[in-house]
Amino acid sequence: MNWVDIERAALAAAFRSYGPDAATLCTGWTTRHLLGHLVQREHDPFANIADQLSHPSPGEEKRLGRLVAGTRIGNGFDTLIHRFEAGPPRWSPMNWAGVQLNLLEFVIHHEDIRRGDPDQPQPRELSTEENRVIFERLVFPARLSFRRAPVGVVLVSSQGDRKAVTKGTRHIELHGAPIELALHVSGRQRAAIVELVGAPDDIVAFRSWQQTR
Repeated sequence: MNWVDIERAALAAAFRSYGPDAATLCTGWTTRHLLGHLVQREHDPFANIADQLSHPSPGEEKRLGRLVAGTRIGNGFDTLIHRFEAGPPRWSPMNWAGVQLNLLEFVIHHEDIRRGDPDQPQPRELSTEENRVIFERLVFPARLSFRRAPVGVVLVSSQGDRKAVTKGTRHIELHGAPIELALHVSGRQRAAIVELVGAPDDIVAFRSWQQTR
């Protein structure tokens, strides 16, 4: 099963459903900014990197802004959705490393759209196999995200999978569905339905560390 293609289609449907000006979990970005970002990273990665290196305020990215401006003209938003649906060009590494590079990106950004909605829709129900793949892909970014945490961190999925991503003499566990763990690991703790399990002092230390990042 090609989960990246499935998530790409689901994300495109979400863009059509919510429209170009819906709020997202990404500060300063509406859905049109998020769509432009996804197209830019696949079709013009150098522009994407240049925007990041210039450290603009969210929503004021120079090169991304050109794509966003195009969505305000005629059927520009729909045209950009079609471009996203078509996938990356042949030369892009995302053609042969899609699961590694795109699966979490698509899953998380889909939730950026859904949970930007103040009505907070119910979490999506994914298949057991897709949840397993998401959990597997989550280990590496979790190690990067929590490498300086004051306690060890263990991810525990709702399906029973466990993985220690950082070590320590003390540790806490993050329990949740893989999609919720992905949101937490990516810095979207307020939107993630995750339970922290461990000694109270360790949980306090971990939460305090997260608030200072």
